[in-house]
Amino acid sequence: VQSIHSVRNMLERLVPGLRYAVAHGQMPEKELEKVVSDFLRHRYDVLVTTMIIESGIDMPNVNTLIVNRADRFGLAQLYQLRGRIGRSNRQAYAYLLTPPRLAMTPDARKRLATISELTELGSGMKVAMRDLEIRGAGNLLGAQQSGYINAVGFDLYTRMLEEEVGRLKEETESKPLPAEEVIHVEYDGPALFPGDYIDDVDLRYDFYRRLSSFTEIEEVDRLLEELKDRFGEPPLPARNLMELTRLKILCRTANIGKLSVNEEYLLASLNLPPDPAESQRVIGRIVAAADPEQVEFRLSDSVELIYRFNSSERLQKARKFLQRITRQGILQG
Repeated sequence: VQSIHSVRNMLERLVPGLRYAVAHGQMPEKELEKVVSDFLRHRYDVLVTTMIIESGIDMPNVNTLIVNRADRFGLAQLYQLRGRIGRSNRQAYAYLLTPPRLAMTPDARKRLATISELTELGSGMKVAMRDLEIRGAGNLLGAQQSGYINAVGFDLYTRMLEEEVGRLKEETESKPLPAEEVIHVEYDGPALFPGDYIDDVDLRYDFYRRLSSFTEIEEVDRLLEELKDRFGEPPLPARNLMELTRLKILCRTANIGKLSVNEEYLLASLNLPPDPAESQRVIGRIVAAADPEQVEFRLSDSVELIYRFNSSERLQKARKFLQRITRQGILQG
């Protein structure tokens, strides 16, 4: 509001000959009503305004919107602002002005990418879902409006929420989450379905959802064949994602709670038998299964297995090693 008249003066210098008006929420009610009414009656060509036009004002003849510093707006705000134009049979244009990409926060870049992708009619629900993923789910019983949904994923979050609501209502007992949900597989490389490989956002989400529900490696293999048939040979990030899903399935079978794969080695947290003699026999069988390559063991909060690579295909190497020790029944879930 403090700088809005300066913006109007700048526009008058850049594009003289047009009729400009200013509207903001600190104006007296009747004055604001008159300015907006005059703009709707074509007495002004340009309305310089604040977020006051976000909702509730129908402007069917307005066909151009320019949003300054769009990176500072929320996703819902941008969606509502974009809805102020294109409300008749006229072609409409929305221009979002931002600083260079590197000067914006990662969340701001995600919001702008979403608003540029979801342009079809009826995208409101998709925008809301994407907003939930970017901000995280907030505190349902308090004022906090953002959270950490990315730490668990939307599907798991909704299941946790359903369990907790059921427990509070005393309709169902609170049950522990399935073992596969607490398995952590870490990888320091790209692992996703790129937008230029699967351009439809909903379809990408569907493939992510299907992958997260798989419990057998054969299911991953069938999905890979489907991807090849529909979209062609998957790029490296997509292949990495499939391999990480296979690793997670193998971890579940081998009773491995946490797995990390970096450029040099695989690190796995093992759940060994409580009996020391049996644990020693399991470690011996793991060493034999890795032969002629070497493995190391480190004791921290749990017993950690370190398997070093001599191959650039580290995910495939890690999978083949885990398959050897699971097929021989060395580690069982």
